[in-house]
Amino acid sequence: MDTLSLLQHYWWFIISLLGALLVFLLFVQGGQGLLYVMGRTEAERDRIADVLGRKWELTFTTLVTFGGAFFASFPLFYSTSFGGAFYVWTAILLVFVVQAVSYEYRRKPANVLGLRTYEAFLMLNGVAGPLLLGVAVGTFFTGAEFTVDRMNIADLGGNTSISQWATPWHGLEALADPRNLLLGAAVFALSRVLALHFFLNNFADEPMRRRAQRLSGGYALLFLTAFLAFFGWLLCSDGRTIDPATGAVSLEPYKYLHNLLAMPIVAAVLLAGVAGVLAGIWSGWRSGSRRAIWFSGAGTILAVLALLLIAGWNDTCYYPSLTDMQSSLAITNSSSSLFTLKAMSVVSLLIPFVVAYIWYAWRALTRPLAERADEGQEQGY
Repeated sequence: MDTLSLLQHYWWFIISLLGALLVFLLFVQGGQGLLYVMGRTEAERDRIADVLGRKWELTFTTLVTFGGAFFASFPLFYSTSFGGAFYVWTAILLVFVVQAVSYEYRRKPANVLGLRTYEAFLMLNGVAGPLLLGVAVGTFFTGAEFTVDRMNIADLGGNTSISQWATPWHGLEALADPRNLLLGAAVFALSRVLALHFFLNNFADEPMRRRAQRLSGGYALLFLTAFLAFFGWLLCSDGRTIDPATGAVSLEPYKYLHNLLAMPIVAAVLLAGVAGVLAGIWSGWRSGSRRAIWFSGAGTILAVLALLLIAGWNDTCYYPSLTDMQSSLAITNSSSSLFTLKAMSVVSLLIPFVVAYIWYAWRALTRPLAERADEGQEQGY
């Protein structure tokens, strides 16, 4: 493996890890969607908003970093998907923006829109955020309607855009694919399972803990149904493979199954992740264990990491084109230059420090309100 290929695989791993962390952190969205299900009184809803409000910035920051990493390392995907499927990505951005505004103004005295409006915004983000992100990621496997022609850049008298979207729906057509909706439903349900496990870990109030324990079983069943249906289809589906020597793209039956067999370490990571999620679901539903979030959270990160790795490694086209097969994007034909990847790899050496800061921030923001009040910090969201 030459240096360019090594860096392309390295940066796909980084993006996959960021995507896995993002899916885990969607427990914030899952909890917001349960605001009126878990919170029967105003005081309970305030408690939920406060415990989630100390974490929402981690999710938002990870989402932005995920997009930024794609822009820097695989700019052709960024221009194709973000520039072509802009209706979907704009909708995702908007529901995350209203989340930020809601946490800022929900408890402000005499706010114009009122408490209920901002709580509705939080619930909108809690439902639409995970669902739309799941649908968007589903296109990594199901494909999208676009073409890529690098010769357009030399067309001085016409459209010089390399990528062209082939439908006027600009990404909304992904919502009509049942396979994308299955993954969207799985991410939605998983976000709620993780949120309920997070509540079990953070709440001492027994009625709320029993509520979380009871609800976790139903959402776990929805998650397992949707995920197993999607994963079963994935193992049996054809995939696009690219010839690294010629750049030609062809169909390969059972491509993602072959990827797991060709990469046993990735398969082991996937199995470990699934086992972790199942352990978290069992411990959370059966005994209301406070440790359920650590099992399900770690399992989510490992499982999503493995799924994204089989989408891009082993000469797989991670963004198949349904309009023109040869326009499908792989890490070899959509990456930045060797110089850019090298420069970013040096910067990526700071990642352990970033992870350490996130862990510090997580612990600091989980402190009880009384401790933060002693330091003069704002007491709630």
